[in-house]
Amino acid sequence: MKRTTLSLIAAGAALAAVTSVAAVAAPEEGPAATGKAAQQPVERTSLLCPAPSSSELAETTYTAYTPKTEVSSDSGTAALVPAARSLAGKDDKKDDKDDKGGKEGEEEKSFLAVKKQGTPVTAEENGSGAPALIGLAEGSLAPGWSAQQTTHFTAGVGRGLHGAACSAPDTDFWFPGASTAEDRSDYLHLTNPDDAAAVVDIELYGKDGALDSEVGEGIQVPPRSSVPVLLSTLTGKPQTNLTVHVTARSGRVAAAVQALDQKVGGDWLTPSAEPAASVVLPGIPKDATAVRLVAFAPGSADADLKVSLAGPNGALSPAGNETLHLKSGMTTAVDLADVTRGEPGSLVLTPTGDSGNTPVVAAVRVIRGKGADQESAFIPAARPVGDRATVTGNGAKGTYLSLTAPGKAAKVRVTASAGTGGGTAATKTYSVGAGRTLAADVPLPDSLKGTYALTVETVSGGPVHASRTLTLSGAAADGIPMFTVQNLTDDRGTVTVPAARPEMGVLLD
Repeated sequence: MKRTTLSLIAAGAALAAVTSVAAVAAPEEGPAATGKAAQQPVERTSLLCPAPSSSELAETTYTAYTPKTEVSSDSGTAALVPAARSLAGKDDKKDDKDDKGGKEGEEEKSFLAVKKQGTPVTAEENGSGAPALIGLAEGSLAPGWSAQQTTHFTAGVGRGLHGAACSAPDTDFWFPGASTAEDRSDYLHLTNPDDAAAVVDIELYGKDGALDSEVGEGIQVPPRSSVPVLLSTLTGKPQTNLTVHVTARSGRVAAAVQALDQKVGGDWLTPSAEPAASVVLPGIPKDATAVRLVAFAPGSADADLKVSLAGPNGALSPAGNETLHLKSGMTTAVDLADVTRGEPGSLVLTPTGDSGNTPVVAAVRVIRGKGADQESAFIPAARPVGDRATVTGNGAKGTYLSLTAPGKAAKVRVTASAGTGGGTAATKTYSVGAGRTLAADVPLPDSLKGTYALTVETVSGGPVHASRTLTLSGAAADGIPMFTVQNLTDDRGTVTVPAARPEMGVLLD
């Protein structure tokens, strides 16, 4: 035979052999069998929590939880450990273990570890020494793993209830609603989960555009550490309303702003959803006495927006503030007073008919109470709930859930987990009307002991935007209507796995 004929025979035999192996090894179900991408449970996820407070009076409660899924719960780990504390512009202190010859990079003992799906865990830390936390979940405890820190203190600048859902690291963040006004002390907390340093740039935008600041360029965040940056040190002139843009030049970080006000308390300002033409800010409490909307158009074009309040009975436009014009690169703030007028609601910003689809970011500062007994919290623009969202640290009293369907009507299922100290999970399904906000009657676990987690799943319709409000009153709050609000967004429980098929062409190269 000729060499060409032999080559063809060999190639044909090899092709047949590989095809046989692929047929035997191919799963009966899944992306490879169907030729379609599929959603599969994540196998690894990380969370980062900022240092909760510098107040010696602070009392912080941490909770963590992994929802029950179809993934086997027999294996997996999920734990948070303390990060090193670093001050911007100063050298890091070496870990005592390194000074004593310990292994470099050795982790501290777990501070908060989830042991099994469906059961939340909790821990407490008092005073100013509570560190930032770095967490990693793997295996069956990774899908939907969520954590929350809630701090309260009754005296000092920023006194009130401060809550933040621990977040995944990223490289780009927008914070409309920050401030360097004289009565505000806003700290940007940057936490690096990795074993290499991250380099971060901070840009500030006021009512007249970008502020000159070379100090905010090239900020070093050492490995597995957290750095607080006082925003007023980045610019000379006080600015009442700011938009802060944080980008990681190298590495990745989690970022959050802790806003401390001398008169109206404070809370965490978490990042706005990524810039979009339409945004939803869900869950303004019905007893809000003042609401300030801060918005920003980061692109090169101006934005014209319709402002609507989605309430229990439908949408309406705030009198005198039916529309909002945003100049590119300039922060715009509008005081909406008591816009909810005794009913819970959500702000919805959509482009006007002739404005195109210019992307924007936004947040609101909400105030409850009057006079010396005022407290503030922030609600940034929220991503949709998606398939499933989870929030932890809910109590038997003082927990409120807000659900908004800005477009189509939707049906959602809400599950209250067992408590940290015991109890049985409870589930309830809700219908949310188009263009409306529903103040959901939160289901309580049977025989609840401790705190519990809430999991919200979109059953049909949508999209749905949601937030959870925690309140504290009475003697523990010293007569101040303390509260904090967290958005619920997709808990990253699944990931899209592309379809895979045997490729025979590689044998013919």
